[in-house]
Amino acid sequence: MNPVIQRRVQLGFLAVGVLATLIGAVIILGAYRNDAKIDANRATAVAEVISADRLHAAVNFVTPDGVLRNPKFGLLYPTELEAGQRILVDYDATDPDNLARPAGRNAQLAVIPGVSIIVAGWVVAIAAMLIVAEVSRRMRRRTEVEADAVEGDAAEGDAAASAAPEDRSPEDKAAEGEPLDSSA
Repeated sequence: MNPVIQRRVQLGFLAVGVLATLIGAVIILGAYRNDAKIDANRATAVAEVISADRLHAAVNFVTPDGVLRNPKFGLLYPTELEAGQRILVDYDATDPDNLARPAGRNAQLAVIPGVSIIVAGWVVAIAAMLIVAEVSRRMRRRTEVEADAVEGDAAEGDAAASAAPEDRSPEDKAAEGEPLDSSA
């Protein structure tokens, strides 16, 4: 593989690792930012879980002003919830339609998934970079062996051509277009 192409491919995989780092960092920092907003204007209410899966939980709760709220993006940290469950939720009193979380949960729950994304991204990027380097090394070695074989064949041909006329067989002379000696 051409070293320039190899370098570009490896830089692409390096970019994948950097992108995974950015995604993981945004997940962690975003969770801490959301928690800070909730903690700054915290209110608590009893909510009913409408639907829940591993990554999303929809809830309804009533704020002190009597309005039924349903956060449009669901709850933060929705694990281990089931539909029909009644739970306490902490929410941002200034923005109850966007920021809510189960009471007692916080951004520390986002650290493991964020770090996992970073680690997985770098494992994939580094493994791919090593594979590209190994494939490139093997291709260069094969090219060098083939070049050495061609040079060896050329050297043998040059040696045969430069051999003394009396050392060459009549077939070699005829193949090169030389007249055959009738004296031999």
